[in-house]
Amino acid sequence: MEVGQGKLRVLIICTGNSARSQMAEGLLRHYAGDVFEVESAGVNPGAVRPEAIEVMKELAIDISEHRSKSVAEFIGKDFDYVITVCDNARETCPLFPGKARHIHQSFDDPPPIGAGDYNSRMEVFRRVRDEMREWLKIFVREAESDRAHR
Repeated sequence: MEVGQGKLRVLIICTGNSARSQMAEGLLRHYAGDVFEVESAGVNPGAVRPEAIEVMKELAIDISEHRSKSVAEFIGKDFDYVITVCDNARETCPLFPGKARHIHQSFDDPPPIGAGDYNSRMEVFRRVRDEMREWLKIFVREAESDRAHR
């Protein structure tokens, strides 16, 4: 399927593909999977954070089978949108040729495992998840409107 036909293809990128981009991928698939084909990747992939899995389960979204992927896996593939969700990814993200629209919306990096107590870390994960959910609602409306006017 070519870009522009069928579902809109979206790649969400952050540094580690361990929390923010994983949560954003899960949210976008859950709320607009009929419109978007969604992938996520990292410029320096790690492992999906258990806290990200847990806060997504609170919304009945299961990302437990997700894996961290390198942005290199997607070089040469066509996307309608490439979204960076952290400043580091914006600065180091490779260019995707073609008609991909590049969008940047930075979200706070949840604290690493072992930083602070569990409840404090979870509060940050929930806040970031909820901020992404609200931003993605706007993104979905704008992308659908933009598509309707093409």
